Amino acid sequence: MLNTIQDLMRPPAGMDFDFSQPPGEPALTPADGVSWRVFANPVALFIGGVAAVLLELAEPSVRSGVWDHTGFRVDPVTRLRRTGFAAMMTVYGPRTAAEALIARVTRMHARVQGVTPDGLPYRADDPRLLDWVHATATFGFTSSYHRYVQPLSAHERDRVFAEGRASARLYGATHAPRSWAEWEALLARTAPTLEASNILADFLRIMANAPIVPAPLRLLQRLLVRAAVQIVPEPVRSLPQLRGQGLRAGEAAVVRALARGGALLPLGDTPPRQAVRRMVTAR
Repeated sequence: MLNTIQDLMRPPAGMDFDFSQPPGEPALTPADGVSWRVFANPVALFIGGVAAVLLELAEPSVRSGVWDHTGFRVDPVTRLRRTGFAAMMTVYGPRTAAEALIARVTRMHARVQGVTPDGLPYRADDPRLLDWVHATATFGFTSSYHRYVQPLSAHERDRVFAEGRASARLYGATHAPRSWAEWEALLARTAPTLEASNILADFLRIMANAPIVPAPLRLLQRLLVRAAVQIVPEPVRSLPQLRGQGLRAGEAAVVRALARGGALLPLGDTPPRQAVRRMVTAR
């Protein structure tokens, strides 16, 4: 199970990349920061990513942009691997490679625009929407690690947001939160616009049944999806499509065991380990 989820951290086909090169080149986030610890855990990464997407899909313009302009519904596994690789590059990749990838993403965003079912025009490069996407991702990964791997102090949770500022600016998220308090303020401002949608239910169904892990392990996959629902904050967690979809009695302990196992088992030559070698080589 852990090895399968860890595969989501690897580059998709045709996007192979050696994070150990070039020696000594720093990443966008500091090698001694909290982000390097949080993003190294594949289970926390999976749970946090699902939680982030649930928050994104509750925002009408982001929902239309994601659902109408990506291949998620057709090929969710490839979409997850691409998103996972982008996260790895943003956190661990050498700065020049990370900047190049983000530039390609922003060029794609510039071509994405449309109108929501309620008639609201949107653009994927709207800084307001980019702030929300960046903030929900940071919240999801941080909360997942904090809840299921190891508790983070208030200072450490602030640091994850602060460490993401460089990449946020490159993506165009010009007012992304710099601390947990700023995240909570953004959530409070955005809450009146967050809404229920059948797409939330569709997303949960896709994540529960997509061939992310072998069929015999699909029950554990669904458990991790419920773990993601569990950490989604209000008012989204009470939306009809999410109500009652969180963890059941006793399941949190199983998720914690899986997540902590992800930090202890030898999972191969992952991007985080390659990035550590890149920085050690320079010493």
